Amino acid sequence: MSTPSLLILAGDGIGPEVMTEVRKIIDWFGAKRDLAFDVSEDLVGGAAYDVHGVPLADETMAKAQEVDAVLLGAVGGPKYDDLDFSVKPERGLLRLRKEMDLYSNLRPAQCFDALADFSSLKKDVVAGLDIMIVRELTSGIYFGEPRGISVNASGEREGVNTQRYTESEIARVARSAFELAKRRGNKVCSMEKANVMESGILWREIVQKVHDEEYPDVELSHMYADAGGMQLCRWPKQFDVIVTDNLFGDLLSDVAAMLTGSLGMLPSASLGAPMENGRPKALYEPVHGSAPDIAGQGKANPIACILSFAMALRYSFDQGAEADRLEKAVEKVLADGLRTADLMGPEGGSPVSTSAMGDAIVAALDASL
Repeated sequence: MSTPSLLILAGDGIGPEVMTEVRKIIDWFGAKRDLAFDVSEDLVGGAAYDVHGVPLADETMAKAQEVDAVLLGAVGGPKYDDLDFSVKPERGLLRLRKEMDLYSNLRPAQCFDALADFSSLKKDVVAGLDIMIVRELTSGIYFGEPRGISVNASGEREGVNTQRYTESEIARVARSAFELAKRRGNKVCSMEKANVMESGILWREIVQKVHDEEYPDVELSHMYADAGGMQLCRWPKQFDVIVTDNLFGDLLSDVAAMLTGSLGMLPSASLGAPMENGRPKALYEPVHGSAPDIAGQGKANPIACILSFAMALRYSFDQGAEADRLEKAVEKVLADGLRTADLMGPEGGSPVSTSAMGDAIVAALDASL
């Protein structure tokens, strides 16, 4: 097969800093594991607006459609707060998700043993935590029509957003969750609000139908999304794979993220239908934002972005063993006590810089050979 292609969109804020460390990892795999990538770079978010007047140029969108995977850093910042909604940096990311039809968003919440004390929950509640939230990403209330702000018949302004799902949209993300569960703990919990929302009733019905007809060997349970949020804080290790809609997935994955102690640790993958070469359309990005308050200071934690590349190795390039190698290198560095500023405990200490953390992970990869 030809050399797999990657498009890097570093974006704004700390995006370029953490992506620099990912490039070290990519280069290491090319030099030490004979796993080379054809890497190109372009602009997204505020960086793209500054050059093109839009948060994602058409030419960049076309590149994203052609490559095997996109790696994205972060978008946004106060510099762009007063822009019209249509050209805010975040619209570039939403365009990528929508036009690539990345309907299945995978957000793992894994608590490394070395960081179990950093969670706001008790150590025994989160130690060893390893769950995956599968969020439907291209439909639901964020994309439903009608939407907008208008003046009603009484002369009041009202805001409208429409929650909508089709059977096929629900079924395909359910299949994604069931397939993932088969490679993990073989257990799926579907979360919605079937008690008050018709879209939730349809969601539960279709997920159950897909299970019964295609995945009867996977354990399936259903839970209202608000109860799911409570259970994530009560005893998160009861879950393996959680599948839910766009809005609830946005909320629940952030709840799960904080169980691990830091947003700087959490990667994500957004996957779509297979391309001609069999690889899925894919975008990988850290969960954290652009953190403009620390941009350019060498304080950013690059681990979430590095682990996003590990997800690319696993889900786009069928390199599960190499993904394991990279994840274990991260775990070793943390076990050795290295911490960026966001991971410093109350006992204090000297945090390492963004680049020093990247170098340490490369050294741990070297030691794995």
